Amino acid sequence: MIDITYGAPPAERTAAALGYFDGLHLGHIGVIGAALAQRELKPAVFTFNCDTTLPKFRSPEDIISFENKCELLEKIGVEYICAPDFAEVCTLTDEDFVRELLYKRLNAGFACCGRNFRFGLGGYGTPERLTEIGAKYGIAVQIVEDVCLDGEMISSTHIRELIRNGAIEQANRLLGYELQFRLPVVSGNRIARTLSFPTINQIIPKTNVIPRFGVYASYVSIRGRNYRGITNIGIRPTVADGGETVMETHILNFSGELYGEKIAVSLVKFLRPERKFAGLDELKEQIARDIAEINKIERNGK
Repeated sequence: MIDITYGAPPAERTAAALGYFDGLHLGHIGVIGAALAQRELKPAVFTFNCDTTLPKFRSPEDIISFENKCELLEKIGVEYICAPDFAEVCTLTDEDFVRELLYKRLNAGFACCGRNFRFGLGGYGTPERLTEIGAKYGIAVQIVEDVCLDGEMISSTHIRELIRNGAIEQANRLLGYELQFRLPVVSGNRIARTLSFPTINQIIPKTNVIPRFGVYASYVSIRGRNYRGITNIGIRPTVADGGETVMETHILNFSGELYGEKIAVSLVKFLRPERKFAGLDELKEQIARDIAEINKIERNGK
C-alpha cells in the first residue's frame, strides 16, 4: 500500500473510501468494500492518522493503532492511503475538501462513505452534499448503508463498550478479527521468572481503549510464528501495590529475550478477573490452571 498523504497523486484514477475507520470493524469494511468493487479504479482510503491527531479531534479511545489499521487495509487489498492529521484539513470547506483532497490529491473517480460521514468546515458536509459536489469534479458517489449483524448495528461505540467489559469474543466478532496490540516490550520486575512463568511486559497507550482488567487467552506473533499466550491486563495486585496499568503475557513454548521488540498480542477470550492472591505459590497454581484452560481453546472456533 502506498501512502500518498504528502506525496504525488496516483497516476490512475482511484475509488476512495472515506472515513475515520476507528477499529476498522465489519461496518467499515462494508464501506471499503464498495471501493474495492470498482474494478476499473485503484482502491484507496482517505482517513486520519489517529496516532498524531490532537485529542480534541480524535476518537475518545482508539480500538487499534494507525499501524494496525494500515496493515489491515493492505491485507484486504487497498492500494493507496491518504491520512493527514485532522487538524490540517478541518478548516477546508466542503467543496475545498472534495476539490483539494479527493479530486487533486487522490485523483478519485469514485468515492464512498457511510451515511453518518461528515466532512468540511464544521462538519457540514453530508453524504448528499458529497454527491452534489462530486458530480462537479467527475466523482461518482455511493452512500453505503449501516452494516448489521444478527439484527444489531455494528458501531465503534458498542465495540469499545464490549472491550471495556471483557466481552472480547463478541467484540472480535463485530471487528471481524482479533483485537490486537502491537507494542514494544519493556522491562518488568522479573518476578514471574521466579515462578517459572516468564512474561513480556507492554504498556497500552492511554489513547487506546483499555480492556477489562483480568486474564485473557491470547496469541502472540513473534518473527513470523504464532504462540499461545496468557495475558494479564491491569495493575498486578499480587506483586505490585498500584502503579501503571500493564499488559503482561506469558508465551507458551517460547524462550528468548524480546526487550525492545514490537510484539503483537491478540486477545481471544476473557478467562477471569484480576485479583490479589494470598502469595506467590497461590498465584503460580492459578497460572498453571489458566494455561491448562488456554490449551483447550481453539482459535477462531476451528
